[in-house]
Amino acid sequence: MFDLNDHTARVLVGEPFFAALSRRVEKRINKDIPTAGVRVNERGFYEMVYNPDFFETLTDREIGGVLKHEFYHLIFRHCEERLPEGGMSKIWNIATDLAINSHLIGELPENGCIPGQGHFKDYPVGLSSEQYLKMLQDDPRSQSSGGGEDGEEGDGLPDNMDDHSGWGGDKDSEDKKEQAKQRLKEALKGAAEEAAKRDWGSVSNSVRETVMEALKSRLDWRKVLRYFVKCSQNAHKKSTIKRINKRFPYIHAGRRADRVANVAISIDQSGSVSEEMLAAFYAELDKLSTLATFTVIPFDTRVEEEHVFIWKKGMTHKKERYLHGGTCFDAPTAFVNDRDFDGHIILTDMEAPKPRRSKCQRMWLTTQDCKDRVYWSTHERIVAIDD
Repeated sequence: MFDLNDHTARVLVGEPFFAALSRRVEKRINKDIPTAGVRVNERGFYEMVYNPDFFETLTDREIGGVLKHEFYHLIFRHCEERLPEGGMSKIWNIATDLAINSHLIGELPENGCIPGQGHFKDYPVGLSSEQYLKMLQDDPRSQSSGGGEDGEEGDGLPDNMDDHSGWGGDKDSEDKKEQAKQRLKEALKGAAEEAAKRDWGSVSNSVRETVMEALKSRLDWRKVLRYFVKCSQNAHKKSTIKRINKRFPYIHAGRRADRVANVAISIDQSGSVSEEMLAAFYAELDKLSTLATFTVIPFDTRVEEEHVFIWKKGMTHKKERYLHGGTCFDAPTAFVNDRDFDGHIILTDMEAPKPRRSKCQRMWLTTQDCKDRVYWSTHERIVAIDD
């Protein structure tokens, strides 16, 4: 079976930016779609899904064009942020493809919606998705061939090349989308840094500006934190006659699952952490306590076990400092690894060597200034709180 991962390095030769971005986007086979598409998956990551049967029919140049087409959807934030007020529609799908394919003329399969060609020969090259959307809304050919008011908007237009069915999502996935946006931002930043050292390839100046502008935008880190807590929930199940057993109704008791977030939060109390930063950390934990109960672990080069405590949901605690020494992230990591935690958040100024591996998912919370000065690399989430 055709494996896209085996071909990306070859087809993206001469495209350092897209090659770097490609390494940061997971690709997964999905034969339920006809071609390819990008979407947010259940783990809060942007991923590219593709049908191997479609890619087996393409040349290397066309494979590279389709890859770049999908990555442009991520760069231009078509999947989530720029959805029009009315939500998903066929003409919005085509409008986004027209905007992207202005950059990919001569690189795509024949069924691509390309301005200046075929059905869209009268459409100028180089407009935004919103501008193309307005043109499509005013185009009488956007109605069905039967005419009249019964025609669905866009029914008379050709289908776009790729699959957009995973765009948008429901309101219940807002936290997941915020997490995906942060991860995409970090992926774009890494790709831009690699391209700056080498070459941007075919990426135009206007797209470079779009990428750099996207990197300036602020993330609502509280949503990321809330999503992390939700992902660290264990289901504690017990029998109850108040629920119907799906397999043996009215014969056996049903099961109820109580989900509890078993999260450890380590607070850096080393001398380099100012009183102001420590107070900010406690203030954010006070807000987090409205969502869950968690264990607070004060540390510097060691864990102050005497003052480890459980911060119960709905309770408040004042700021307290017990330590003033150096910093070692191995100390809280070892403490958490030896216990049954599902998530670990470290509040710190990041001024210590890279720690050992964590057995549970780990996230770092710091200020933007401290995040910019981190001298070791990690694939774990580092989130900057607002001042």
